[in-house]
Amino acid sequence: MSGENLQELRANISWRKLLDAIFAIIGLLTILVAIITLLALIIRLALDGTPRLNWQFFTSFPGRDPEEAGILSAWVGTSLVMLVTLVAAVPLGVASGIYLEEYAPKNWLSALIEVNVTNLAGVPSIIYGLLALGLFAEQLKLGESILTAGLTLALLVLPVVIVTTRESLRAIPNSIREAAYALGTTKWQMIWDHTLPYSMSGILTGVIIALARAIGETAPLITIGALTFIAFLPEPPIKSQFPFISLKWLQAPFTVMPIQMFNWVSRPEPEFQFNAAAAGVILIAMTLVMNGIAIYLRYRFRRGIKW
Repeated sequence: MSGENLQELRANISWRKLLDAIFAIIGLLTILVAIITLLALIIRLALDGTPRLNWQFFTSFPGRDPEEAGILSAWVGTSLVMLVTLVAAVPLGVASGIYLEEYAPKNWLSALIEVNVTNLAGVPSIIYGLLALGLFAEQLKLGESILTAGLTLALLVLPVVIVTTRESLRAIPNSIREAAYALGTTKWQMIWDHTLPYSMSGILTGVIIALARAIGETAPLITIGALTFIAFLPEPPIKSQFPFISLKWLQAPFTVMPIQMFNWVSRPEPEFQFNAAAAGVILIAMTLVMNGIAIYLRYRFRRGIKW
């Protein structure tokens, strides 16, 4: 290689290193701006809402007086709707991901299903609300109930659970599968005893991301008839008399935290704005609790697995 070519190569390498450094600096600055903006919004929300956080705020129904209004029906409704979403979306999503990754033949039909599942993750949430209104509320006669809301949000987050399950299973080395087959296990035994435990941390991450999206959704729930004001609670799932379990709460009307916040924000009185900020703090806290549970479960799974 001549001296001119060597000098040109060095100059090209230096230019590329400079471009990499510029790109890294721009990316870092972008992340810092986003984090600082988010922290500023959260701090402002906490400063406005913290003075309203007391026991009465948690145990009171919404009302006309901002000093006496609370979020009892909203946080109970949010908890019940998320319970239905969890029960409906997670088993179905994980099972679908396992089938598509481990059992489905690699042909044009599987490729078509994979593309459609990926695209469904980006569909606007209002579309799921319209779908649920026609299917669950009208065709299946479930009405404007907690069950309808939970199934609607389950449809919304199902693609996220499926995609993350597939990616988590795909990240497991094939050597683990081959070692399991070498010991004489069946395909299901290999999945249940080996690939699924190793991929559980990634699956839990996807589940929490999906639930974190669902807990803040408003548009699909308004579409299916969520109430902006509700002053009663559904029948509790657990009773003191036989059979001790009641499912009537699934058919009860409901409201959720984001809708209650929207109702307060739309009021002209500034006191209701502080109530909405306090509800936002509680909603963020619920999301952090879910993330904390997921981190703990991932830690437990990783401790119990030895590579």
